[in-house]
Amino acid sequence: MTDRLPHMLRSDAQDNRDRVVKVARQLFSERGIEITMREVARRAGVGPATLYRRFPTKQTLVDAAFADEMRSCQGIVDDGCADPDPWRGFCSVIERISALNSRNQGFVDAFMSASPQIDTLAAHRASLLRMLAQLAERAKVAGELRHDFVIDDLVLVLLAGRGLSSTPPSDREAAARRFAALAIDAFRQSRVTTELPRSPGLISFAVRGGSADPQQVR
Repeated sequence: MTDRLPHMLRSDAQDNRDRVVKVARQLFSERGIEITMREVARRAGVGPATLYRRFPTKQTLVDAAFADEMRSCQGIVDDGCADPDPWRGFCSVIERISALNSRNQGFVDAFMSASPQIDTLAAHRASLLRMLAQLAERAKVAGELRHDFVIDDLVLVLLAGRGLSSTPPSDREAAARRFAALAIDAFRQSRVTTELPRSPGLISFAVRGGSADPQQVR
């Protein structure tokens, strides 16, 4: 009996952790990452002390809630950047990220709204955008990506893709792939390409390692 008790306690603790992570994912999806830790605890049916014992900071909770998505997103960008054909790699990133985002809108919202206080997501976003800025430059040099593309344009695609959450779940991924194909067609360099209006400046931080500023990635 004494041997079973520690096992039961460990099982209860794991159940509590799993429930907290599941609830956090749902709340982040519904209302963004500004949701309070106490609200997560209340919805999960655990006390604040239990929550903070497992997740001492909001960053650790965000990391746990979106660990799988962050790994998938990083893998997609790594694969695209490793493709010897930069345009093909660039297109694959748009296609695969659009499909990924259609399956988890909460991660898109958290990723796009990541503040400096959520260090991991903010650093993850900055790193991926640096890599994509460099990939875009290579695609431009290859003559495939329109010369006036800036990283903000990719952000626009991600933001616009939020609207796909209103489509039936069974149609969402197919809709995301068609949307990605339309975006890729718009990004393709052409002799009849119309000059774009000035970018609104959606990314406020510098992209280091590529161009100094994402607005200047041309």
